[in-house]
Amino acid sequence: VHTKSTMDSFHRPLFGNTISGQPRKDSKVIISPSPPLKPIAQVPKMFSWLGGNSDKKKNKEVLESVSEGLRKIYKTKLYPLEEFYKFHDFHSPALDDPDFDAKPMILLVGQYSTGKTTFIRHLLEQDFPGIRIGPEPTTDRFIAVMHSAEEGVIPGNALVVDGKKQFRALSGFGNAFLNRFQCSTLPNQVLESVTIVDTPGILSGEKQRIDRGYDFTGVLEWFAERVDRIILLFDAHKLDISDEFKRCIEALAGNEDKIRIVLNKSDMVDHQQLMRVYGALMWSLGKVFKTPEVSRVYLGSFWDHPLHYDINRRLFQDEQHDLFADLQGLPRNAALRKLNDLIKRARLAKVHAYIIAELRKQMPSMIGKEKKKKELIQNLDKIFEQLQREHNISPGDFPDVHKMREKLQNYDFNKFQPIKPKLLEVVDAMLASDIARLMAQIPKEEAVAVASEGPKEQSVRGGAFSQAQEIETPFGFGKGEGFDKGANEQEWVVNRERTKADSTFESLGPIDGLLSGSKAKEHMVRSKLPNAVLGKIWKLADVDRDGQLDVDEFALANYLINLKLEGHELPTDLPKHLIPPSKRDASDAQVYPKLDDDE
Repeated sequence: VHTKSTMDSFHRPLFGNTISGQPRKDSKVIISPSPPLKPIAQVPKMFSWLGGNSDKKKNKEVLESVSEGLRKIYKTKLYPLEEFYKFHDFHSPALDDPDFDAKPMILLVGQYSTGKTTFIRHLLEQDFPGIRIGPEPTTDRFIAVMHSAEEGVIPGNALVVDGKKQFRALSGFGNAFLNRFQCSTLPNQVLESVTIVDTPGILSGEKQRIDRGYDFTGVLEWFAERVDRIILLFDAHKLDISDEFKRCIEALAGNEDKIRIVLNKSDMVDHQQLMRVYGALMWSLGKVFKTPEVSRVYLGSFWDHPLHYDINRRLFQDEQHDLFADLQGLPRNAALRKLNDLIKRARLAKVHAYIIAELRKQMPSMIGKEKKKKELIQNLDKIFEQLQREHNISPGDFPDVHKMREKLQNYDFNKFQPIKPKLLEVVDAMLASDIARLMAQIPKEEAVAVASEGPKEQSVRGGAFSQAQEIETPFGFGKGEGFDKGANEQEWVVNRERTKADSTFESLGPIDGLLSGSKAKEHMVRSKLPNAVLGKIWKLADVDRDGQLDVDEFALANYLINLKLEGHELPTDLPKHLIPPSKRDASDAQVYPKLDDDE
């Protein structure tokens, strides 16, 4: 729109009368044709240079790693809900970036003199700064044992301000705790994969009445939410569970999947006493753990002292192998554990939001606020039941009602926030889509790691986990036993036990020195082993794959049957030392015959 006037248009309003908004009489309004408008769909292209096409960013959102994805969805989708309903004041502090990148952590808990610190030394096979071992309560502090190029000790107050470590939230427990908290660093191959946390010995008797000066169970609860494995240690001579120990175990509630129980110093009793000690321990644990499942208990003596009673050596070896295999898998499962913990946290945050909003809803606006608050706290269990019905929530997703009552005492319910559906919808969408996408990414990430680093890099190595003693010495797990028996001997081990097998072979009527499959089957099924097992034994024994067994192959089949009947596992491939001498020259290319995939 253009205007022309006899006056200077720069000193007049464009349309004349500024009050009425009408054109002046001495002005002429001329409307010139405008250029054609661009289609709406083309407009964003004009400004694409400012920040790129946002639609493409949404559609091609690629996360660098699972931990990066967890950090992003927590900060953008779950944290706003937690902050809005004061989740951090009631349950757990907010997660920091190091919580998503930290190495797996192992937490050791137990009464004093149960061998917690000795257990760490046994894993590392070396001392760490600040280590103290003795029959009295020696460890009086929480010690995080971490990897570093140099040995050293970082005090608690300095540790919680280090933005690269995952302990910043512990500053909320005050100086009394921080003075009893430290990080011991040392170069150790085990610590390249995991962090180990030693704890003060839990007291019993009169000692447990002494106040520690800080919330001991609260600290344990904080660690339990963030660690990958919790090891409860018991002494074979001290099975009593003190009141403080019971409170500590109750503080671990909700993390039962992380708990492993170790009956340490088991070599100090003979096999009959050990059976009774094990039964007494299971009875005691049944009174503390309110679950129908039986806890897995590992028996052993985790130190380098001679065994007092050697009769259980094989049992201790098997138990240690199982426990170490569980610990070695922690780095591989770290991403899945963090994902699982975030899901549990999101479910609890949703329930907390419903609780807070319901308390706010039932509060009066003017009169009787304090009375109503006491009534709501008293009837909190009924409110939980009401929310279960209204929102179809599982009872297991609700927090402990007694702890919730205690914490609600100090809050003004009128300052609580009402329900905000948008925040809950975002979290629901996160659980439905983002979590599923990250779960699908975990196997891909593991495959890339294995391809680049190898499967061994994905497990704990070094120290007591060293593979050198397993492979290079005769003291490795299973060495000289089962199908490994006779591995380093010149004589074919099957020859020692083949006398009866040879006579049986002749009685079955071989033709030209070969026994058909049907006749061999008549003999093999007498072992009462399942057909699937006998099929594997046949494939291992039929070295030349001609569908028949000669006298050596028949002796080998009987040897493998006896191994299985004695409780040993069958090899996946036939070891070289078990190949009959008559077949070795002709089967150099088939030293380890492969089993079919369906077997």
